[in-house]
Amino acid sequence: MTGSRAEDAAISASSQLSESSPSPPNAGVEIALPSSVFRYIVATSGFHQAMLVLLTVAVFLIEIVPLELQRRIVNDLVKHRSYSFVLVLCAVYAGVVLVHGATKLVLNVYRGWVGERAIRDLRMRIRHLVGHGPDPVIDPEAQGIEVAMIVAEVEPIGGFVGSSISEPLLQGGVLLSVLAYMIHLDPWMALIAVAIFVPQLVFVPLMQKAIIDRTGARVKVLRGLSISIVGAAYDEVKSGRADDARIERVFELDMGIFRIKFTMNFLMNFCNHLQVIAALLLGGWYVLNQELEIGGVVAFISGVGRLNDPWGDLVTYFRDLTVTDVKFRLVAGAIDRLARDGASGETAEVS
Repeated sequence: MTGSRAEDAAISASSQLSESSPSPPNAGVEIALPSSVFRYIVATSGFHQAMLVLLTVAVFLIEIVPLELQRRIVNDLVKHRSYSFVLVLCAVYAGVVLVHGATKLVLNVYRGWVGERAIRDLRMRIRHLVGHGPDPVIDPEAQGIEVAMIVAEVEPIGGFVGSSISEPLLQGGVLLSVLAYMIHLDPWMALIAVAIFVPQLVFVPLMQKAIIDRTGARVKVLRGLSISIVGAAYDEVKSGRADDARIERVFELDMGIFRIKFTMNFLMNFCNHLQVIAALLLGGWYVLNQELEIGGVVAFISGVGRLNDPWGDLVTYFRDLTVTDVKFRLVAGAIDRLARDGASGETAEVS
């Protein structure tokens, strides 16, 4: 009874919103979405994406400065140079970190703003189509799709819009700049680090594909569940074993995603620690034979640590890209279908 009342309340609130909401600001704008998520991104936030690119370049160019400062500070301490010079370098380090952090803060807030604009735009399009069309739709299936899209499905799409271009540029830029600095420190240590990194290029894409397949299936099952629940509230569809099966299927898909995701994280972290061990072994040998200063080893190990984060973020980005593209196509297809239904209803009324 409690669940039924909650569903009735949710549907009632949705109906009231349809009746009382003022016309959205994009009332005269084309409702249909572009054919791909990136066309939508360029169409709705092209200028802001260019500004995000500029901020991103500034962030990853500053990234390697702390590594060089670490190397110089450690080497100066080992060589027993003037402590006042170490204080100056530490002050510069603090200033660089402050500038880097502030720039990244602006970048992240700007990303969030762009993403929220996209979420608002998608919700306005759907709300205008369903609630303000020539023939308001009361079909339970359409209502279920509307609830699912407005409440859930547009969130990850809009969130992706904010980081769609700046995220791969940032993480790729950090990865390449840190790798170039490591090669500058010692090509052989860098080569070993890359060799240990290579297996990830094999198992990560395979595991990513498994996650993406399960995520796409999960979206479709949840949409079917939403339609069934709203239909049951209209007494037109009786939910029962089919809904139980859908809920169980979502549980199985989620658990499969968790298992693959965290296994992939475990393997990536293991490879990262192997890189650190290799740097300690080879770097320690160089230091003992006076072929490399200890500050270089410290900076190299710090660089290895900084390779793991951008690589992991790139892995997450490409997973989100594929999943978001699937969700975007589902939303675009639903909007097209609702638009066709509204147009056919209007034609029938006129005839």
